[in-house]
Amino acid sequence: MAEFFGELERIAADLYPYRWPIAVGLLAAIAVAIAFGYRRGWHMFAWQRRLPFAIFGIPALALVTFISYDLGSPLFTNVTVEEEFPFANTAEVPADMDREDVEQIMAGMAHIDQEFDEAIPDTMMKTGDEMPATSTAVPVISGSPTEPTVGPVMLKTGNFRDQDSFHKGSGQVTIYRGPDGSHLLRLEDFKTTNGPDLHVILTPHQNPGRQNDVKTPGYVDLGKLKGNIGNQNYPIPDDIDVTAQNSVVIYCMPFHVIFSVAQLQDVT
Repeated sequence: MAEFFGELERIAADLYPYRWPIAVGLLAAIAVAIAFGYRRGWHMFAWQRRLPFAIFGIPALALVTFISYDLGSPLFTNVTVEEEFPFANTAEVPADMDREDVEQIMAGMAHIDQEFDEAIPDTMMKTGDEMPATSTAVPVISGSPTEPTVGPVMLKTGNFRDQDSFHKGSGQVTIYRGPDGSHLLRLEDFKTTNGPDLHVILTPHQNPGRQNDVKTPGYVDLGKLKGNIGNQNYPIPDDIDVTAQNSVVIYCMPFHVIFSVAQLQDVT
């Protein structure tokens, strides 16, 4: 049944460019049907049997309305999620400062240290006399400044594309290896058509176009899409071989429909 509705959605996507003429045609057809039924007296038939119609019709209408809203409403709404890049800064920021203040101070520390070293007489360095005091105040940040900092490494990246005239997607996806060896999938400047129960899926397939392509052996579901707009993070399980993954798919689970695909390229 889900695949049947998926096929209907794909057909609807093909017809999406002609949505306004189709809408006008449907409204005209409904108006003609109502006029025809009225002339034939069908409204009197329904009125005479209004109790059975109400008993069965109202619950059926409520059920259809609920299902239609649950599945269709995401197509007309946007959800924006903005998450910081978790590997951007692992320093402990003082409570009275924000990260931007710390970054500005740290950016100038090398210049300050150089000027300070140049101001120290060579004789003082040789004799071991007490160093002159300085009034420059800097925030206390965890980690030794002399230790090399190992940052995140970009492993793979790609750009999202439109799947068809209705299911659209854009933005960049990147897979990172963090300093602790963990892997993260990051969406940036991301936007896609919203839909019911969209998931982020990593698949070994190079260019998935159908359900069987997406669920190629070795694929991994990273969970529900947090929002159809924004910058977002999705941790990759430790047991997943990211080198074997070749595409990222935004996938509608109920109807098995692809909304957008990004082919991954190795970062050299």
